[in-house]
Amino acid sequence: MKRDILYSITCLAFAIIIGGAVYEHLNIVPTWAAAPPVSLRMFQGEHGLKPELFWMIIHPVNLLLFVLTLALHWRSPRRKNILIVLGSYVLILAVTAIYFVPELISITTTPVSPTPDPALTERAAAWEALSIVRLGVLVVLAIVLFMGMTKSNRALIVTPRSNRKVSNRAGASLQE
Repeated sequence: MKRDILYSITCLAFAIIIGGAVYEHLNIVPTWAAAPPVSLRMFQGEHGLKPELFWMIIHPVNLLLFVLTLALHWRSPRRKNILIVLGSYVLILAVTAIYFVPELISITTTPVSPTPDPALTERAAAWEALSIVRLGVLVVLAIVLFMGMTKSNRALIVTPRSNRKVSNRAGASLQE
């Protein structure tokens, strides 16, 4: 029961990442990417938008939840789903740190000017397109993670005689 709750919380936390990304792609990215540096006013000044706080909190929380969930499900059929999503998520975070964050900072900290810069607008469009691909991958990973909910959370053990996996449920052994 506790493992199901932790797995569900991990799914929810991962879905929150997708919700934040969808919100940004519907409401924030189209505005700043429209005609930079003219359109970058929303990030600059004393009351500029600071979306990084959300991302700096949610990613470590998700990583911690994934590690705990993986530890508790190491011998369950859900392990494969967790490993696929966690490994891919870590790779996405690495790509985000190497490309997406530096490029976003480079674009959004460009001083505001009265005329759009075609080269900067092209960079913003490329960033947006690649970020949408990244979001699509996250959605697929969320589906993989949620599909793990359809699997048993019971630990599997390999019996020495038959070398077959059986459920480690108290009082019953199910051949798999």
